[in-house]
Amino acid sequence: MSILVLGGAGYIGSHTVYELIDAGEDVVIADNLETGHIEAVHPKARFYKGDIRDRAFVDCVFDNEKIDAVIHFAANSLVGESMVDPLKYYDNNVNGTKVLLQSMVAHGIDKIVFSSTAATYGEPEKIPIEETDKTEPTNTYGETKLSMEKMFKWTAKAHGLRFVSLRYFNACGAHKSGEIGEAHSPETHLIPLILQVPNNQREFISVFGDDYDTKDGTCIRDYIHVTDLAQAHILAVKYLMAGNESNIFNLGNGVGFTVQEVIETARKVTGHPIPAKIEGRRAGDPAQLVASSVKARTILGWNPEHADLEEIIASAWKWHKAHPHGYAK
Repeated sequence: MSILVLGGAGYIGSHTVYELIDAGEDVVIADNLETGHIEAVHPKARFYKGDIRDRAFVDCVFDNEKIDAVIHFAANSLVGESMVDPLKYYDNNVNGTKVLLQSMVAHGIDKIVFSSTAATYGEPEKIPIEETDKTEPTNTYGETKLSMEKMFKWTAKAHGLRFVSLRYFNACGAHKSGEIGEAHSPETHLIPLILQVPNNQREFISVFGDDYDTKDGTCIRDYIHVTDLAQAHILAVKYLMAGNESNIFNLGNGVGFTVQEVIETARKVTGHPIPAKIEGRRAGDPAQLVASSVKARTILGWNPEHADLEEIIASAWKWHKAHPHGYAK
């Protein structure tokens, strides 16, 4: 099976490529390296540098490679940035996906697995969140991802495309080999920010709000190991290859941890005191986001193997300790 991974030099994309190659699949990567890293590209994958907004580039990849299915990670994904530069997100995420789909239709490629997000739901009405819950994003990033999902739906009706959209929660952790991991600039994710303290890159970790209606007043999130996410993408490709219909799945462990619990676990893993400083709430932060992944477990047969928070943080710490500046030498 030949799989094209768009954004395969990024965090989740690169981990998915590693898992695909371990499973014996043929992998092609396309990435513009805006936020991805050439060092994260698996040596056994064929790499094309280019942008999915460039129709000639996308056509070239499909002309040169016999692709069975596409996994689509190529998107901007910073919530804060999306609110100050929304048109960048519409251009890259929505317009890029439109160009991609035009080329897929022209080349008769009809299977795609899409990296979506819990941000499509917005402020949840209930916990855990199910796939049938209303989708009312509270930021541009979530809105563009929802627009991309709808583009797949209507392209499916018109052209016979089949898609799986995977809405995931807080991706974290790093590959067991320590070869690849999380490297964002700027970094916005909680676990790598916490680990910057024992790595002597910041003096303390900021906690935004301690007056939420949770057990210790801090926000609750559902943390999912990046390798478990990668495995879900592979199962989704197999689901489509088996002829199944288009579908949407949540990916999460179904267990929420507070910010304070994550910090405490990081203290245990690193042996560092990790001072924390309480700040005011951030606008748009829901008190809790926890997924119901019953559907993915039942239909895809997905079973997260790295759900233990201590294991997740230990894998991240192994990577960050060895690569304090990400892939930069």
